[in-house]
Amino acid sequence: MELWIGILLPFLGTALGAGCVFFLRREIKPLVQKGLLGFASGVMVAASVWSLLIPAMDMSETMGKFAFIPAAVGFLLGILFLLGMDRLVPHLHLGEDKPEGKKSSLKKTTMLVLAVTLHNIPEGMAVGVVFAGMMAENTEITLAAAMALSLGIAIQNFPEGAVISLPLRSEEGMGKGRAFLYGAGSGIVEPVAAFVTILLFSLIQPVLSYLLAFAAGAMIYVVVEELIPEASQGEHSNIGTIGFAAGFVLMMILDVALG
Repeated sequence: MELWIGILLPFLGTALGAGCVFFLRREIKPLVQKGLLGFASGVMVAASVWSLLIPAMDMSETMGKFAFIPAAVGFLLGILFLLGMDRLVPHLHLGEDKPEGKKSSLKKTTMLVLAVTLHNIPEGMAVGVVFAGMMAENTEITLAAAMALSLGIAIQNFPEGAVISLPLRSEEGMGKGRAFLYGAGSGIVEPVAAFVTILLFSLIQPVLSYLLAFAAGAMIYVVVEELIPEASQGEHSNIGTIGFAAGFVLMMILDVALG
């Protein structure tokens, strides 16, 4: 039961955020959006360090001075994976007119959702890998630590769901129900990625430390390549910085207190 709750929590966060379209008439104010983007960045960076990279190095302590190798290699592979996805998958970021990735005839709304879906793949993998690590007898990952990561991602997914559904309603003139489905649907890849990762548990166990770091690298790519630049655009970029600090500290507390 705990496993299913942990897998579904991030998606629930996205769905609840997307549900804001039923209660708010307009798009989130720019200052609030900056703060939320910064907050999401802080959560993802803290989760990458405390929930993924540190456990990856702890698992490799038998390598002595070279215990950093799985973490370093996995981290770089995660960066390269998201870089490749960014180049191949057609997607459009909010506030932008020019799509990224391969040329496509997809609708603007579809590419907006694909942009968020790209973020959610590494987050889903991170949850799956951590719960797989919890199931392995030779790791120190506890249920509390796995749930802390899942809860942290769910918290940062709430504004992400709102940031998708509200603009679709206000800028694209989409109906509330359809805008909600698009916003919530962008997060469905997370439980799917987590579930597939857990299904492959027997295969990934020997390289678990590499996969933890891989998920961390992919998440950091999203933060540095997109979230922080968006939070820093225009005036009052310090709001994004404050949001980052709040998200980082919250995720650090969750991981240390519950882990």
